[in-house]
Amino acid sequence: MKNKLTIIAKAKQTILEESNAIANIAELVDQNFENAIHCINNSKGRVIITGIGKSANIATKIVATFNSTGTPAIFMHAADAIHGDLGNVLEDDVVICISKSGNTPEIKVLVPLIKNYGNKVIAITGNTSSFLGTNADYTLNTYVEKEACPNNLAPTTSTTAQLVMGDALAVCLLELKGFTSKDFAKYHPGGALGKRLYLRVSDLIKNNELPQVSEEDTIVKVIVEISEKRLGVTAVIKNKAIVGIITDGDIRRMLSKNTDIERFKAKDIMSKNPKTIGTDAMAIEALETLESNSITQILAVDTQNNYAGVVHLHDLIKEGIF
Repeated sequence: MKNKLTIIAKAKQTILEESNAIANIAELVDQNFENAIHCINNSKGRVIITGIGKSANIATKIVATFNSTGTPAIFMHAADAIHGDLGNVLEDDVVICISKSGNTPEIKVLVPLIKNYGNKVIAITGNTSSFLGTNADYTLNTYVEKEACPNNLAPTTSTTAQLVMGDALAVCLLELKGFTSKDFAKYHPGGALGKRLYLRVSDLIKNNELPQVSEEDTIVKVIVEISEKRLGVTAVIKNKAIVGIITDGDIRRMLSKNTDIERFKAKDIMSKNPKTIGTDAMAIEALETLESNSITQILAVDTQNNYAGVVHLHDLIKEGIF
């Protein structure tokens, strides 16, 4: 038990130390940051992000975030750069160099070469007085007092700080570019995230049956329609418009109170003015409507407000949206 408590306490300590360090970094953001943002935004080229060791790992993540939020970027390992990969750097590119110390041998060789090409250099470093910090065009300070590692050796807090600074750059750039959720969907077409951004109600209902009855149809006809179409619901239609809805729950409640179903018609048990959703609405909107109303199906209507289909909670689950 003691070991378990010690582990939990250490985990909490690590998280708190890193979160406090990140809070301190917010105070270090200055005009250099804004200038760096405008430098990237005004550039006609890409952003080349480089580093070595754990900083290189952070660089790859920042590259991925930039690319997915509308800022073209590529990763260049600092060691490989001085052995041929400098050919990746084109005339209009901006280079971001990431280094905790700012004094690693590879960075000392790389930075002058980049500047000789005429490219702007943005430093992300924990040591603003280092070689990188003093030779970059814009220096972003990610100083941390110590690593979360008990030996103050393994890059932990420092790499988190670099990562957060990269996120800050990406978010500011996407807002400056007016990057919208539609743009985001363009770069994320796969998986549940992409589907949340582009999948519409029309996509969900196209493979579903279209259960429908009229107001004067018998309860037997209603039961058969709900059973055959397998959506647990049927719309009640008049002149192509929805006048009501009947669910399998409505049927069960009626049967629990009445045995003489011959005298009932659809209009007697339907719920009038049911909630509907347009076929052009996003699938995520359908999910939000289902959740907020504690229902599992909703009827879809076209632009003329005519009945178009049924969205079932199972459709959203199948698509990975729920």
